[in-house]
Amino acid sequence: MIAIIVATSLNGAIGYLNEIPWYLPRDLKRFKEKTVGHTTLMGRKTHESIIKRLGHPLPDRRSIVLTRQKNFKAPDCEVASSWEEALEATKGDNLFVIGGAEIYSLALPHADKIFHTLVHTVTLGDAYFTFDPSAWQLVNSERVEADEKNEFACTFNDYERK
Repeated sequence: MIAIIVATSLNGAIGYLNEIPWYLPRDLKRFKEKTVGHTTLMGRKTHESIIKRLGHPLPDRRSIVLTRQKNFKAPDCEVASSWEEALEATKGDNLFVIGGAEIYSLALPHADKIFHTLVHTVTLGDAYFTFDPSAWQLVNSERVEADEKNEFACTFNDYERK
């Protein structure tokens, strides 16, 4: 299975200046619940933003970094230099593609599922994710309101390819 897991604003923004434009603990909890124990695939910039935020790769997950940079080193992660190499390395795994925009574009034609958090705000972005909903079936949707820990309401939408 190949799944995309992504959070976007209403205008499709996923990031700005290599950071997520919001902090939503409930979305981070969902992300962790979905990905722990599985393989994650990310681009170099996403990997670097995780290291900047956490100081280490995501725990309890096999992490693969996809990059065109020659000799790129990512301690405690694997590195792939092409989409095909990443797919070969993850054959048989439940693969969660976690960003950024270029990696999502590569993964979208191959994905079986999309776990989409729609954040109910419009935000400035320099990285975006969009997809054609007509190619997907919505199998679960849950709206969660803003609260003292989560600045914005959001909707968790789970899609499967038609």
